[in-house]
Amino acid sequence: MTAAVRVTESARATDRAVEVLGVSKTYGDGHSAVAALEDVSLSIRRGEFVCLVGASGCGKSTLLNLIAGIYRIDKGSIAAKGRVGLMFQEPALFPWLTVERNIETAMRFRKARPDRSRVQELLRIVHLEDFGKSRPHELSGGMQQRTALARTLAQDADILLMDEPFGALDAMTRTVLHDELERIWQEAGLTVIFVTHDVREAVRLGDRVVLLSSRPGRVVDEFDVDLLRPRRLDSPEVTEIAAQVTERLLEQVRSHV
Repeated sequence: MTAAVRVTESARATDRAVEVLGVSKTYGDGHSAVAALEDVSLSIRRGEFVCLVGASGCGKSTLLNLIAGIYRIDKGSIAAKGRVGLMFQEPALFPWLTVERNIETAMRFRKARPDRSRVQELLRIVHLEDFGKSRPHELSGGMQQRTALARTLAQDADILLMDEPFGALDAMTRTVLHDELERIWQEAGLTVIFVTHDVREAVRLGDRVVLLSSRPGRVVDEFDVDLLRPRRLDSPEVTEIAAQVTERLLEQVRSHV
C-alpha cells in the first residue's frame, strides 16, 4: 500500500499531532535496494518534545523527511495535524540576502506576502533583533542557526522537525541554543520532533526519547523523561537516564556488528 502525508479526521479527534502507522521506506530496488525504515509506528502528542536517537543510518532523518512530505512513503501512513516546518543540520541560508530577507523567503514559500512586523517579532524571539540587516557571513554559527530557526518559524509551523540542528556547534553555543529552543517551544506551544546522535542532548531536551534500531530502523524502545525543566546536560538526573538510553543503544549497535 502506498500512502501520503495527510491530515485525517481521526487525528483531529485526538490530541495527537503526528501519527505514524506501519511506515516502511526503501531506497532503490533489486540488489541495490536499501531498507531505511521498516514497520515504524509512533504517536506524538500535541505540544510534546520527542527526540529520536539511534545509530548512524538507522533512518532518523528519513522519518523526518517522510513526516514533512519530502519523501514518498512505500508502506503505511502518516497523519500530521497542522503545518509542518523542517530545520536541517546546516543553516542553508542564502548568503546574498540579509537575515530579514532570509526569514521572508519562508513566507514567500508558503505563498504569503512578507510581513515585516512578523519578521521583527521572529527576530526578537530568537534574540537577533539587532542583526536583521546583517548577512550570513557576518554571523557566528549559533546566530546562523537562530536565523534558520526563525525562518522555520516563519512558516507558521505547528510541528517543528529538527534534524541535528546543533550538531556542528561548540558545546557552549549548543547549551545556549538548548535554552532558547526550550523557551520558544514552551511559549509557542509547538510540537517538536528532534533528531540527534547525542543521547545526553536528547534527555536534556525531550519529554520522551525514542530509540530506533540499526538499519532498517524500527522503534525498539521509548524512555519517558519525567524531569523538571530547565535541565542541565551535566545534571545527575540527566546523566542517569542518558546512561540507560546509551546502554540500550549499544545493545542495538552490537547486535548488528
